Amino acid sequence: MTTDDALYRFRQRVFALAEELGNVRLACRMMGAHHSTYYRWRAEVRRFGLEVLRPRERRAPRMPSATSPMVEQRVAAFALGHPGLGPGRIAAELARPKWGGIRLSPNGVWRVLRRHGLNTRAKRLGLIAGYAAAAEPVPAEAPPERHIHAERPGQLVQFDCFKIGRLQRTSGVVWQYTAIDVASSCCWAEVHVTPLNPSTRWTSQLARRVAGELAARGWRLEAASTDGGSEFNGEFLAALAELGARKVRIAAGRPQSNGCVERVQGAILEECWKPAFARHIIPAHTGLRDDLRRYLAYYNTDRAHTGRLTKGRTPDAVLGKAKMFSR
Repeated sequence: MTTDDALYRFRQRVFALAEELGNVRLACRMMGAHHSTYYRWRAEVRRFGLEVLRPRERRAPRMPSATSPMVEQRVAAFALGHPGLGPGRIAAELARPKWGGIRLSPNGVWRVLRRHGLNTRAKRLGLIAGYAAAAEPVPAEAPPERHIHAERPGQLVQFDCFKIGRLQRTSGVVWQYTAIDVASSCCWAEVHVTPLNPSTRWTSQLARRVAGELAARGWRLEAASTDGGSEFNGEFLAALAELGARKVRIAAGRPQSNGCVERVQGAILEECWKPAFARHIIPAHTGLRDDLRRYLAYYNTDRAHTGRLTKGRTPDAVLGKAKMFSR
């Protein structure tokens, strides 16, 4: 029984009790209704019958500043197509001409997603995967804003390794080797399998690749910032010496000193790996490589960045524009 049905039965009972007692005021007093309301209802009942006592359906009010249904459909579709993006990133992407130039604040995007039950990454990933994903832990408080300054590309490149885990049909542990240029936010990442820990073979190879691609744009790898892991010693140090770069080791227990690469690894986790693992029941090593390659092409050449130095520009555009001033 709905609320409207209960209210309709209550009003019928008022009329039945008034007729049974022969006293309108007493019946209204017993039912908790005012007698003037009874007489107003009685005029309608005599003209249209008891059905007029049913509550009328009211149309939801249309607010002049409400988001249109078309925009809501666009937001929901984009959020399901890119489940790892948050409201701020979705708002920045939809504002671009390629997505229709939809101007909507991050708070407005979040409200639209909440109305459709998609306001958390867990809900979006769970809908794609076909099961209810576990709720993500809520941080106690937002971490303080960190900023690492670099004046030109190549002045400081941060390196780190991220453990993806063990996969079926793969003998070993899958690691992600990541590097990011602080000035331009250009990111390099590779996926390799090692028996247990990350290897200096792949970190040195990544350093040579970064130096080569920076040199192709007219820049030089000057410094590499790493943690104290063994994968950044030995062959990695020899590669830096060969490239004429110096190593900057962050303080122990201070991962925020390598904050740029930590942040981009978090972005890759949310926007690439989690959707990939939600879409595929048993991900393959080669499939992950293809997903990472596509994501990095999007990140470096097409993604709407919101950082201080790259706001409104892609990392590829920053490196290309800076090349004119490198001579």
